[in-house]
Amino acid sequence: MAVAFDSVVIVFNPNSTGDAERLANQLGTALSRRRPELPVELRPTERAGHAREIAREVASSGRPLIVSVSGDGGYNEVVDGVMQAPGARAVCAVLAAGNANDHRRVTRERPLADSILAGEVRRMDLLRLTVGDGPGAVTRYAHSYIGLGITPVVALELEKGGKGSFREIVTTIRAFARFRPFEIEVADGPRSFDSLVFANIAEMAKYATLSAGGRPDDGRFEVVLLPHTAKWRVLGTALKAAFRGLGRQPSVGDYRFRTIKPMPLQIDGEVMELDAGSPVTVDIAAGALETVV
Repeated sequence: MAVAFDSVVIVFNPNSTGDAERLANQLGTALSRRRPELPVELRPTERAGHAREIAREVASSGRPLIVSVSGDGGYNEVVDGVMQAPGARAVCAVLAAGNANDHRRVTRERPLADSILAGEVRRMDLLRLTVGDGPGAVTRYAHSYIGLGITPVVALELEKGGKGSFREIVTTIRAFARFRPFEIEVADGPRSFDSLVFANIAEMAKYATLSAGGRPDDGRFEVVLLPHTAKWRVLGTALKAAFRGLGRQPSVGDYRFRTIKPMPLQIDGEVMELDAGSPVTVDIAAGALETVV
């Protein structure tokens, strides 16, 4: 049996609205029963951002596998925490326990316990977000996507209105009705957009197919942009993404812009705020994520 890591640390939120704690315990029990010599530790989080701290701490030594029992946002914290640990050799994985679970849904090949016990590690790309320049620049990593415009606006409304199929529909409609376009400075001057998504996987938000042919290990990411237009056209694009897919999109290795006003940005389901006048770079960290699928 392959030995790809020397321990397994399972990170979960005991207060999540889903089944994170139950799923974490089930996975820990299954691994201990099938591979008793492999150390397995369960680490519940205590607050927002704690998963990032745990991952950074655990990744600082040895060759651990860090499993996030969560949705895309919780997994983002684990991946970003590992990337913040200098010289980290940690492997990351996600057991779906959230709302959208885009990354796990797109990359899953078999049950996670089987993948862990097989010990087959793959490398995938990460999106690297850099806000600012010089010593004060902030860098964050994303496993799936980074979005501006309607995407983070809906995410913020979901945080207020709660998740669940009916409430999601109501929240999305309300956010769409209130949404206004945003303006950023790109290479050819100021431009107004309704949506701008940098995608490392082809699907997002459970239903939308953003691109055809995009892969999380090809050294590039897709740029899915919607210049400002009538709201009925925005709705038409959303429906097309949900029912037919948007087809092939431009793929690049980096994209740069500067904010004009303060604005939200969504990174793998988590929302962060950008200050006015911030230089922003999105590029690809090729093969930066070691994972089991």
